[in-house]
Amino acid sequence: MIRVFLADDHALVLEGLRSLLEGEDDIEVVGTASDGDAVLDAVRALQPDVVVLDLQMPSMGGIACLQQLRAEGLPAKVLVLSAFYDGDTIQSALEAEADGFALKTEAPQQTVACIRQVYQGQLVFPQAAKRWLRQQRQRPGPAADLSEREAEVLALVAQGLTNTQIAQRLTVSDNTVKFHLQNIYQKLGAGNRTEAAGIYFKLRQEGRR
Repeated sequence: MIRVFLADDHALVLEGLRSLLEGEDDIEVVGTASDGDAVLDAVRALQPDVVVLDLQMPSMGGIACLQQLRAEGLPAKVLVLSAFYDGDTIQSALEAEADGFALKTEAPQQTVACIRQVYQGQLVFPQAAKRWLRQQRQRPGPAADLSEREAEVLALVAQGLTNTQIAQRLTVSDNTVKFHLQNIYQKLGAGNRTEAAGIYFKLRQEGRR
């Protein structure tokens, strides 16, 4: 059974999700909450496998809640469920180490599928978010505006660290490192780690001039 905890500040959404998931043979809803503080307390106590987390909640927003879950090393996978998929929202979820991002506007069964996928260790994002990410990757420029986390990953790649070593250094999952590397390769126009490291050293050398 996949033990799921639901967090959303709308009672209608909570009850709808609970009813939907209770019809699935392999999923058990172990609890719900409508604010971030309650989410943290419940996840600590219940130790669910997956937390379905809304971003807009009172007392503590979803991103802050997710950051705290990660800081405490709680093992639950986190699927962000949002009505918004603008660039800032997606980037914030990625930087906070979300395991997946699902839209409230998608079909309900799509959310169920996303829960199963993040439970299995997959990094899940909807097509709308992927389109935005592709647009970001196509932006021109030698460094193409690497995010702060992408720059950290690239620096560690240049030091010769493996994905697992980078994940341990940054306290993130291997999947998250792979995701950042895909973005880095696209932005730098690199085909592999060696090329990306070469571009990194070239940019550093140019920066010293």
